[in-house]
Amino acid sequence: MFSKLLTERKTLLYLLAIGNTIAFATWQVMLNNFAVEHAAFTGEEIGILQSLREVPGFLAFTAILVMIFIRQQTFAILALLTLGIGTAITAIYPTALWLYFATVVMSIGFHYLETLHNSLSLQWLSKDEAPKVLGKILSVRALCNFMILGTLYIYLMFFAANYNLIYMLAGFTAAAIGIFCWLAIPHFDDGVAQKKTLFLRKKYWLYYLLTFFAGARRQIFVVFAGFLLVEKFDFPIEDVVMLTLVNAALTFYLAPKIGRLISYIGERRALTLEYIGLIVIFVSYAFVDTIEFAIALYLLDHMFFAMAIAIKTYFQKIADPADIAATSSISFTINHIAAVVLPALLGLVWMVNHSAVFLIGAAIACASLVLSQLIPDHPRPEAATRLTRAQLL
Repeated sequence: MFSKLLTERKTLLYLLAIGNTIAFATWQVMLNNFAVEHAAFTGEEIGILQSLREVPGFLAFTAILVMIFIRQQTFAILALLTLGIGTAITAIYPTALWLYFATVVMSIGFHYLETLHNSLSLQWLSKDEAPKVLGKILSVRALCNFMILGTLYIYLMFFAANYNLIYMLAGFTAAAIGIFCWLAIPHFDDGVAQKKTLFLRKKYWLYYLLTFFAGARRQIFVVFAGFLLVEKFDFPIEDVVMLTLVNAALTFYLAPKIGRLISYIGERRALTLEYIGLIVIFVSYAFVDTIEFAIALYLLDHMFFAMAIAIKTYFQKIADPADIAATSSISFTINHIAAVVLPALLGLVWMVNHSAVFLIGAAIACASLVLSQLIPDHPRPEAATRLTRAQLL
């Protein structure tokens, strides 16, 4: 039974997701407290660090150039190894320059892995099964997150946080999973030959815009929602970990259901629900003044991340199969255009008025809501948007 699982492509997708989660979730949940407690970071430094973290994401389009020389599966495993090493070295020196360096190494592995995982998923999964399987992968990520961070929470109940030890354990575990994938998983054929050139397709314009705004929205949550809890409400590391555990439990339960919901109601309706919810959440963030309300908003905000599956499956339905790898690379760059600029810029805005940061997030969600209404009921290559469908009729 076990040997049969190792011959399935989905097994590799799950293992890559698990290794990614172990490294990145640990890096992320510990970062704000480590940066504040040991490196004396303020909003300005954390904004610079997060902007540097997104530079490799902005350069994700180079993945398609590397694929000329390295197959996607091999490249994905190497990316996981790089992610593990970058995570392991994070807390060796508690200085701003070292944190910037380690973050860039970690981020190179993380963003290439995310790009390739997305590309392989859309190539290997059928259009009918993609929303459900992607939901299950999110659920597995959440379960892994829960187990790792649950162990971390128990550790922190009895011992002071040894950041260097925690980061090394997480990083080297992720690297070990990468080595296992290299040695134990067969190297599968790519299926449809992928185009190895960079291009933008006019028919994908709506996908590009939705991806751009999704990247901007995500950065505001990732960088500033957690930082709000630590800086404004003095949230201790133990409670940060517990909050992440609750998020993981909710995602484990809800992600497969959200995947099935997207299959049932379609991408446009799913994204409409997401963006309306985000508008309310971001406006509420701007004026929150109690820790309880801030925690509730953080949990609700995180729950909407699973809805992003709808953007991926929308693209899968309208794409030429040979375009998937190249467009996945380019889409990560598009996703990170705002991500490179926003953290540092909004870090300065934060120093003046943190409410303005979240009101900008609400405006981004409004723009996404308007764009999502252009997705057809049944997206397909010849009807990529409702405007295209109208022209055909």
